[in-house]
Amino acid sequence: MTFIVTRPRERSSPSDRVRRGTAILVGVVATALVAIQLVHVDRPNPAVRSDLVAPQEIKSLIRRACFDCHSNETQWLWYSHVAPFSWVIARDVRAGRRRLNFSEWADYASDPETKNHKLREVVQSIAGGDMAPWYYRVLHSGARLRQDERQLIIRWASQEATSASPPGNSPRGD
Repeated sequence: MTFIVTRPRERSSPSDRVRRGTAILVGVVATALVAIQLVHVDRPNPAVRSDLVAPQEIKSLIRRACFDCHSNETQWLWYSHVAPFSWVIARDVRAGRRRLNFSEWADYASDPETKNHKLREVVQSIAGGDMAPWYYRVLHSGARLRQDERQLIIRWASQEATSASPPGNSPRGD
């Protein structure tokens, strides 16, 4: 007959269990963060079909503050390659381009109604402080427009919308 001698099991303290649980949780989160890097996100920059027609000062402001999301000339910075940020950034750029794409300005300009609509949206977004979104401005100081820069863009877009409106139509949608 063989006897197996076992030591009595040591009871772990609550702080040991918390440390062990925390270590397991950190390991699972780290593994998940590494694993999601394998999910590829498409970050295309299609060809520029046309350029914004505006005075150079306005073009420079819009290029600096708006082009990353509203053109085909997006600067994909290092963090746009790190999931889950890459997913959010790619989604925001796709949505921004769908809404307004300065790299396709001639398409809007060829239809006065469309151009007028886009210009009114620019005025509303800039005047309302909706553009650029706060979370974008945090990392992109160039997107932080001063009040005088906002007014320049608003004045330009309003004047352009007025000139794009067919006679009898107000650019404000009255």
